[in-house]
Amino acid sequence: MLHPSYTDLMRVVNSEVESGEQPVVNSRYSIVLATSKRARQIISGEEPLVEAEGKKALSVAIEELYSGQVKIVGDEEGKEADS
Repeated sequence: MLHPSYTDLMRVVNSEVESGEQPVVNSRYSIVLATSKRARQIISGEEPLVEAEGKKALSVAIEELYSGQVKIVGDEEGKEADS
């Protein structure tokens, strides 16, 4: 079982969204994509941003997201960052 739950993760990710704005994440699928991408980065050698000893990469990625160490950016923000 996943702890924290998808609902908790979605709440944390969307916590900085202003009232009336579109949420950054509105599905479990988005959470799965973000955490799996971060887990692959950790596996390929990037330093974890939280205590990782003895934990699997996916667990570390979930903990990073839940603690706010990793942010999910929307499509528009990602395009602006690429420019």
